Amino acid sequence: MSGYPFSAVLGMDEMRLALLLNAVSPAVGGVLVRGEKGTAKSTAVRALAGLLPPVDRVAACRFACDPAAPDPGCPDGPHPAGSAAERRPARLVELPVGAAEDRVVGSLDLEKALAEGVRAYEPGLLAAAHRGVLYVDEVNLLHDHLVDLLLDAAAMGRCHVEREGVSVSHAARFLLVGTMNPEEGELRPQLLDRFGLTVEVAASRDPAVRAEVVRRRLAADTDPAGFAAGWAEADAEVARRVAAARRGLPRVALPDAALRQIAEVCAAFDVDGMRADIVTARTAVAHAAWQGRDRVTADDVRVAARLALPHRRRRDPFDTPGLDEQRLDEALRRAREQHPDDDPDGGPDGTPGPDGGPGGGSGPDSGPVGGSGGPGAGDGPEGSTGEPGGGGMDPDGPGRSARGKGGAGGRDRSGTSDDAGRPGSPDDGRGTGRDGRWPANGQTGDGMGDESSNDRPGDGRPGAGRRPGDPGGAEGRPGTVAAPDRGLRARLLTAPGMGEGVPGRRSRARTGRGRTTGARVPAGRAGALHLPATVRAAAPHQAARGRSGGPLRLRPSDVREAVREGREGNLVLFVVDASGSMGARERMSAVKGAVLALLTDAYQRRDKVAVVAFRGTGAQTLLPATSSVLAASTRLAELPTGGRTPLAEGLLAAADLLRVEKLRDPKRRPLVLVVTDGRATAGPRPLDRATRAAAVLAATGAPCVVVDCESGPIRLNLARRLAAHLQAPHHHLADVTSDPLVGLTTRSVA
Repeated sequence: MSGYPFSAVLGMDEMRLALLLNAVSPAVGGVLVRGEKGTAKSTAVRALAGLLPPVDRVAACRFACDPAAPDPGCPDGPHPAGSAAERRPARLVELPVGAAEDRVVGSLDLEKALAEGVRAYEPGLLAAAHRGVLYVDEVNLLHDHLVDLLLDAAAMGRCHVEREGVSVSHAARFLLVGTMNPEEGELRPQLLDRFGLTVEVAASRDPAVRAEVVRRRLAADTDPAGFAAGWAEADAEVARRVAAARRGLPRVALPDAALRQIAEVCAAFDVDGMRADIVTARTAVAHAAWQGRDRVTADDVRVAARLALPHRRRRDPFDTPGLDEQRLDEALRRAREQHPDDDPDGGPDGTPGPDGGPGGGSGPDSGPVGGSGGPGAGDGPEGSTGEPGGGGMDPDGPGRSARGKGGAGGRDRSGTSDDAGRPGSPDDGRGTGRDGRWPANGQTGDGMGDESSNDRPGDGRPGAGRRPGDPGGAEGRPGTVAAPDRGLRARLLTAPGMGEGVPGRRSRARTGRGRTTGARVPAGRAGALHLPATVRAAAPHQAARGRSGGPLRLRPSDVREAVREGREGNLVLFVVDASGSMGARERMSAVKGAVLALLTDAYQRRDKVAVVAFRGTGAQTLLPATSSVLAASTRLAELPTGGRTPLAEGLLAAADLLRVEKLRDPKRRPLVLVVTDGRATAGPRPLDRATRAAAVLAATGAPCVVVDCESGPIRLNLARRLAAHLQAPHHHLADVTSDPLVGLTTRSVA
């Protein structure tokens, strides 16, 4: 079956440009594509491999050694000069989310190594991807240690396997492409920085463009071969441009003026380290080669900065990548003003020349990057630029067609807000107010709500852009919730006992990584070998097996694998009281600040999080279990307050969520944080119902911690009584946001 042609991908100019620049120069360091589901991320990446030039390799070499320069350390080598060669297409290797470390780097036949004393190495996915494309879909769901391993191999160009004293190393140079949906969780900043480029993609809101996308997809499904043939000429032209740009890459000069512009821009955005400068320079050189130039210009620097810097700017864990276009222009202007005599563009203002603008392929000689030579050119939706059916390279450059000038959160070419339908937007069915499911403040319960108590930061970050005393901030408007303190640090809350969940950094668990604590007979294929235990198991049987000397004689039953203790990530469930008794400005600000500190801690410890809030007459799951701590912080920022306190409903909703999650992810242990003052005022006999609900939640076996938000000189100690019913530790709000304290949960999991 023919794949979807690269040139037929409609729009997504920034993504396609980033992929092509990496194809021209793999030294750029790969690309991370971030965006909502259904935006052709995987389609474009899979189509890219067909545009890469074929590779020559030593015949029968499993590591695709180049006959002109074979790897001297190749496990299949050494390869003598003049070895037979064969040509094959560049490979696209896909790494599944559930892949084990042995599958990624390769595995050693431990039994053969111990019995015969030889290295029997089975190559992994990194070897298969050598001189091709390694594609990781949903890279944010991959275990952190595997992401580290991939990025290390991509940076060094080699894969190293060290197992029980046996060492294997082979070349692993590939174009690394990762895709992710930010709603499902973020990558750590350290890992984001290792990707050369990053782009944000979103579906167009223009009905004409969307209709053309559907038209092409249906045509491809109906006649895959015919559809691919119709775009073959356009794809061939793009492939020729990639090959020509690769040949011209060594001849591209990077003048000092362009280098100063790069340094000025990176300094202006306060990025950490020097990787940003290096990647931006490599990207600018690749873009110049792609445009057919032999000298880097200011346009190349601008394009490179827009692709290489958004994910590297210094930011909080809850910030989303983005780039301020105005700051970028000011940095480029400062560099030109400081050295006006050697402007890389040769002009007074650095405006684009006739050989192409900052969009990378928007000029008249840009060629069919968007498929302008393919079928349907000129008959697509009106207003389209240069692409068949309306998807050519945007004249405004990468990022503006899909995100607007400000990057994330902009507007597309149709002028429709790009944020429509996203989490927290008024019309996405999950917000607070218009959907009718979560009543607006002051409209339910006992009237204790505050009509303006919602804390809604403009950029999706709790408290972002607000400082105490700002006239436009929450503290400047009577009756609103003050911006929470983002400087708090949470104490370490852990689940008791020993788990076997997903590797993380919170609770004790038996994992594949960590310190060795014992040995066991493997249930299936052995993991990490426990060599002393294996030798001890085999030693008593050597005489019976006829061994009189030489290597140890092993049987599969002798092999023992190591039992290792590390840390796991948990499901941290926040059950937050949002009733009128919590609605005082100072108290709710303190609660949000403390929960934000706990969310930051969950982000750093690689937990999943969920948020249940209760107010008025019921409870609502604001956020189902997810790895996106950013989404949790956004929901928290939008949390309204007011009404009575349906404590029983909140506890029952938490118990229901835990039952569902136990079926979905049985190995991930939960940790429930009940943030309340312990009052119960909604419904008949509210305190009795809350007591029974607490017994239901305790029966799930999930360890709980009650965070007491009661304040003032007169205290009822209702939260302490709730903790007793939950068999949970009780801590005041201030106690969970100070110095680290391990083991606040003490009850074992049932």
